[in-house]
Amino acid sequence: MLSSFTGFERNDLMALDGAFLYAVRSELLPLISGRVEKIHQPSREEIVISIRTRNGSKKLYISANAGSARIHLTEKSVDNPQTPPMFCMLLRKRLGSGKLIDIRQDGLERVLFLDFECVNELGDIVTVTLACEIMGRCSNLIIISHEGKVIDSIKRVDEEMSRERMVLPGMKYTLPPRDDRLNFLTAEPEQIRQRLAAERPAELSKALIRTFEGISPVLAREWTFFAGRGVHIDSDTIGGDQLDRLMFAIKRTREQLTEGQCCFSVVTDKEGQLKDFSFIRLSQFGTLMYTKEIGSASELLDYFYYERDRAARTKQRANDLFKLLVNLTERTSRRISVQREELAACADKDRYKLCGDLISANMYRINKGDSAALLENFYDEDCPQVKIDLDVRKTPAQNAQYYYSEYKKAVTAEEKLAVQIEKGEEELQYLDSVFDSLTRAASENDIIQLRLELREQGYIKYAGGKAKPPKALPPIEYKSGDGFTILVGRNNKQNDQLSLKFAEKNDIWLHTQSITGSHVLILTDGSTPPDSTIEEAAVIAAVNSRGRSSSLVPVDYCLARYVKKPAGAKPGKVIFTNYKTAFVKPDTEVEERLRVK
Repeated sequence: MLSSFTGFERNDLMALDGAFLYAVRSELLPLISGRVEKIHQPSREEIVISIRTRNGSKKLYISANAGSARIHLTEKSVDNPQTPPMFCMLLRKRLGSGKLIDIRQDGLERVLFLDFECVNELGDIVTVTLACEIMGRCSNLIIISHEGKVIDSIKRVDEEMSRERMVLPGMKYTLPPRDDRLNFLTAEPEQIRQRLAAERPAELSKALIRTFEGISPVLAREWTFFAGRGVHIDSDTIGGDQLDRLMFAIKRTREQLTEGQCCFSVVTDKEGQLKDFSFIRLSQFGTLMYTKEIGSASELLDYFYYERDRAARTKQRANDLFKLLVNLTERTSRRISVQREELAACADKDRYKLCGDLISANMYRINKGDSAALLENFYDEDCPQVKIDLDVRKTPAQNAQYYYSEYKKAVTAEEKLAVQIEKGEEELQYLDSVFDSLTRAASENDIIQLRLELREQGYIKYAGGKAKPPKALPPIEYKSGDGFTILVGRNNKQNDQLSLKFAEKNDIWLHTQSITGSHVLILTDGSTPPDSTIEEAAVIAAVNSRGRSSSLVPVDYCLARYVKKPAGAKPGKVIFTNYKTAFVKPDTEVEERLRVK
């Protein structure tokens, strides 16, 4: 029976285990002897420390967030609040201009200690330690004095929160509780065999987690997969070749970690959703998942958590815009629905005219006070009789005038409703395009620009204020495999600028067919790009659209000279001719590879 290595639980995502933290520490060692330049606190549980080294300034990112606790070097730019929080001010006071003298890890515990040589208020040189506890819900960042006492922490833990271990200013710092598990970096093979034999019977990967400290479920499953060659193994039945293969897998992982030969891997499903990561090559998922290798532990953590949390961060920052767009879309849809019903009612307009004509032709047969008239329809060759309702208070002429009036109203309403429905559908399309841009917004600036666009279109009232909005970011830039520059608009306003003002006549313009998305432009510089560049640009257009999760997306492309903007059209709305269509599969890996950082 094959083992179920493909199942994911939420707690399995804690692949940043003690072993992975060991690899991170190895990467951070060159920071030793560097000095603290800047300290920022972008959010309540995030810290960024800039450290100046001989090789330039490096940014150390530390998060104590329960769902994304980590420490690593980063290249990402993070938006900082105008007023630094109190914990940030305390860090600046204690660590400002301090020298990093050591980075310690106790075994494979998920704690890194950063020791800084600093000058205190009295001018004495003292050691201040920053304890980075990467422990899921219990993650914390603690400042420790040279006396071993807690100065403060990013999360204070009192008696109500934990009876086992409190973290409060003035208290002596103690390590988080730990049990007696083996360190696979130092444990002897015989120790491992004895400990496994002593464990209560269970599925092998679970027994391994109870045996070793600092290993994640994904690492335990990988060892088990290698030992059993995909076959289910229990801890009380393992032996012979399976046990030998398990010991070999553990030994190989130890060598990879201690000798700096790690293979940092990220696992995604076939929809491109990030699922897990490790410091070794993962084989347990077979063809059910995609594996991407990344150069370093910091690069992996930077990529994994940034991409995983991007949608969540954007949604949080732009929650009011999402609500506004949803409400506007629902309101517009309801209005169009009512207008369609009114338009359907206008289909009887010809009957109103017929009734007026028949009353006028038979005026002599109708008397005031009649409630109805049964008249021959001489417009029909069979001359069928038609019953026409009359107003008893009106004369025959007045009844005829009433039907003519209703006919004119229906004709006018039909014309106006057709225009209103068309405008409503264009508005729905526009709102959908803004919604799509908002889901792909990667920064606070992107959200601000969308907010400004909605304000200009009258959907958001201007709240006043003299502060100038930040300058819009340039279009997203890509470089094709053949060396052609490809630009992508970030929002509808930029789409218009890119397609109608910036584009040269012989540049190639692309857009997903009948799907909202960004305008894409290949800068040709007068030359003809090969089909491979057009295909790559089409993939980029597909990824930057509502169809990015589809299996196949049609993308129209033509020369920029054939792209025009209809008079009075909303931002991002264009018409184009002389186009061709390419059918491509949205590929986020290709899009990421071609993006200019």
